[in-house]
Parts: sequence; C-alpha cells; structure tokens
Amino acid sequence: MASSSGTSSGSSLLQNSGSEEDLQALMDQRKRKRMISNRESARRSRMRKQKHLDDLVAQVAQLRKENNQIIQSVNTTTQHYMNIETENSILRAQASELSHRLQALNDIINFLNANTGVLGASGVGDSSTFSTEPIDSFMNPWSLSYLNQPITATADIFNQY
Repeated sequence: MASSSGTSSGSSLLQNSGSEEDLQALMDQRKRKRMISNRESARRSRMRKQKHLDDLVAQVAQLRKENNQIIQSVNTTTQHYMNIETENSILRAQASELSHRLQALNDIINFLNANTGVLGASGVGDSSTFSTEPIDSFMNPWSLSYLNQPITATADIFNQY
C-alpha cells in the first residue's frame, strides 16, 4: 500500500506541475500575442504618421505653387498698373498742354477781337460781323510759330514721383 500511496502523491505532483506549466505556457502565449499586437499597432501608428507627414509635404508643395502663382499674378498686375499710370501721366501732360494751347488761342482771338473786331465783337446778328479781309498777323503762319510746337512727353519724366 505504501507504494500505491507514493504513486498517488507523485501523480498529483505531476498534475500540479503540469497545470503550472500549462498556466505558464498560456501566460507566455498571451504575452507573445500582446507583443505581436503591440508591434502591429506601433507599425500602423508609424504608417499613419508617415502618411500624415507625406500629406503635409504634398500640401506644402501645393501651397508653395499657389503662392508663386499669386506672386506672379501680383507682379504682372503691378506691371500693368505702372504702365497704365505712366500712360495716364503722359495723357495728363498732353491734356494740360492742349488746355494751355487752347487758352493761348482764345487769348489771341480775344486780343484780335478787341483790337480789330474781326470775329464779331461789334454786334449780334449782324452779317458784317466777320470780315473777309486777311489780317497779316493772324493769317501769317510764321508769326504764330510758337503755337505750332509738337506735344512731347515721355514716361521717364514722370518716374521721379
């Protein structure tokens, strides 16, 4: 009987150590699964991070391209503005010159009217208002040569402002 009781206690020892080994194996298996899961999760996280970084790099490139297009558009518009502003300055100078010429011609007409009565200074409705006699100083183009000066204006005159 002694031998039977010895085998019975030995068998319970085997069972206990077997379940401890099974428990240890189960824990090791869970630990390995957790490690594999953590590695996979870290890999996915790195991939998401890399994709986000790639998206940001692409967005930066796109924004730089748009920024360069806007800068080019602004430069072109500024150049057009400067050209138009120069042209406007020339036109203003020409208009001023023409205004002065018109005033000078009106002054000459007023002077001639006051001195000779050629262009209707005498009366309204009078058919003899306009004289058909030529007036030497008025009809002679050489005497009024200062009025036949060409209008000249260039863009570089106005760049000093």
